[in-house]
Amino acid sequence: MSSEDQFKKIISHAKEFGFIFPNSEIYDGLSATYDYGQNGVELKNNIKKYWWLSMVQMNENIVGLDSAIFMHPSTWKASGHVDAFNDPLIDNKDSKKRYRADVLIEDHIAKIEGKIEKDIKKARKRFGDAFNETEFRSTNSNVLRRLNEIDIINNKMKAAFEDNNLEAIHDLIVELNIVCPVSGSKNWTEVRQFNLMFATELGSVAGDASTIYLRPETAQGIFVNYLNVQKTGRKKIPFGIAQIGKAFRNEIIARQFIFRMREFEQMEMQFFIQPGTQKKWYEHWKDNRMKWHKSLGFNDDELRFHDHIKLAHYADAAADIEFKFPFGFKELEGIHSRTDFDLKQHEAHSKKKLRYFDPESNENYVPYVVETSIGLDRMFLALFSNALNEEKLEDGTYRVVLNIPAPLAPIKVAVLPLVKKDGLPEKAREIMNLLKIEHQCHYEEKDSIGKRYRRQDAIGTPFCITIDHDTLEDNAVTIRERDTMKQERVSISELEAIINEKVNIKNLFI
Repeated sequence: MSSEDQFKKIISHAKEFGFIFPNSEIYDGLSATYDYGQNGVELKNNIKKYWWLSMVQMNENIVGLDSAIFMHPSTWKASGHVDAFNDPLIDNKDSKKRYRADVLIEDHIAKIEGKIEKDIKKARKRFGDAFNETEFRSTNSNVLRRLNEIDIINNKMKAAFEDNNLEAIHDLIVELNIVCPVSGSKNWTEVRQFNLMFATELGSVAGDASTIYLRPETAQGIFVNYLNVQKTGRKKIPFGIAQIGKAFRNEIIARQFIFRMREFEQMEMQFFIQPGTQKKWYEHWKDNRMKWHKSLGFNDDELRFHDHIKLAHYADAAADIEFKFPFGFKELEGIHSRTDFDLKQHEAHSKKKLRYFDPESNENYVPYVVETSIGLDRMFLALFSNALNEEKLEDGTYRVVLNIPAPLAPIKVAVLPLVKKDGLPEKAREIMNLLKIEHQCHYEEKDSIGKRYRRQDAIGTPFCITIDHDTLEDNAVTIRERDTMKQERVSISELEAIINEKVNIKNLFI
C-alpha cells in the first residue's frame, strides 16, 4: 500500500469509528478545522492525562497553569510575534497553489534521504547478515555524495534564513529544480512573509474596541505568570511550569489532516534555570522527552532528532523530535533553549522586574528557559497512525485493529451479552455497573459476537467481556484480549483486578 493510500485509510478510519469528524460538515465543512468524536475525545484526554502525569505529578519541581487565550496586546509585541511571527510563502503561478518555502526545501532534502535509505536497503538485501550499515554509510560513494549534497543545501538554507534573505530562498528553490507537487512546473513567484496571528477586537462599542490577538502559542501565558507562580509556590530554580491549551494560527497552508490546523492544542513546559546551565538542561530534556515517546510503543526507526537549521529569534539551541508519519518524518515535539529572551522582553515592555534572587549564589538574575512543546493533535495522529493495523488471521480472513496502548485506549472494556434475552442483558448490566466507575466502558448487544469483537478491535478496546448462559450458573465470563485475541474464562469477582492491572497507566512507566 502506498503512503498516500495508507494516509487516506487513516483519515477514513478516524471518521468511521468516531474519532475525528470534519468541522461543520453539514455545511460542507470549514477548511483545516476538525472535531473530535466520541472516541477521539477520550483518546485525546488520555494523552493529556499521561503527559500531565509524566510532566507535573512525577516531577516535584514542575507545577501546572491554565492561562487565558486572550492576553494584553503588548504581550505579543514583547514576544516578537507582531513583528516576526511570519511564514515564508511562495506561489506556483500555474497551479495557483501556495507553499511554505522552507517546507519545499525540506521535502526536497527528504527525497535525497529517501534515496540513501533505498541504497542501504538494497545493500542489506545483497549482503545479508554480513551487512554493516555504519561502515556502508561512511564509505559508499553514492551515500557520501548525497550526504554532501544535503549539507550544501542545509548550509545555503541556514544562511538565507538567518539573513532573512527571501531572494536567496527563492533562488535556492529554483537552483534545486523544485517543482510544484500539483502542476509539476517551476513557475514560482517571489517569496513573501505572512503574519500568522488571528486579530480580533475587544470592546462592546464600535470605535472603542482595541485590537487583540488569539494566542498563537501557550508559552507567553507561562512567562507573564512566571513571577506569580515562583512567589506563591515558593519555588527555587530550577523549576518548571506546564500548561495544556488551545492556540490559533492563520495558516495559509493548512494540510495533512490534523497535522497542521488553524486551531490546535499544545502541551508545553517552560523550565526556568540558572544562566550558564542551559546546555545541561537542554540535553536532559531532549533525553527525557524521547524516552516518553518511546514509552508509547514507537519503534526506534519511527522517531528521530532533527536539529534546527534556522533558529527562532529567542533560541540558542533547538531540536525537534520527529515521527515518521505516512507522509514522512515531521515534527512532533520541539525542545528549545530559549535563553532569557522572553523574560527580558517582558521586563522591558511591562517595566516590571522579573528577576530571581538565588540564595545559593547570592545574586539576582533573569532566569534562562528550556522549553518542551508538543502538539497534542500531532501526538494523537502519530499514535493513531502507528496503532492502525490490518492483520491476516489463521483462517485467511483479515481484521482491522487499533493497537493503542491499553492505558490510553478510549474504551477500556466492552461488555457484551451473548444474546438479548434469557437474563443475559441484566447480568451484563451488573458487570457494566461494577466496572464503569473506574473505566470507560461500552455496552453492546447488537449483531453477532464476532462482529462485535471486530468493531471493538477497530476502536482499540483492549478487553471484551462476554456474558453467556453459563454465566448465570457459574458466575464466570469470557474475557477476550484485543492484541492476542486470546479468550479466558474468569470469575466475575476477579474482573476488576484483571482489568485494573492491564490498563493501569503505571504500565507506561515500566
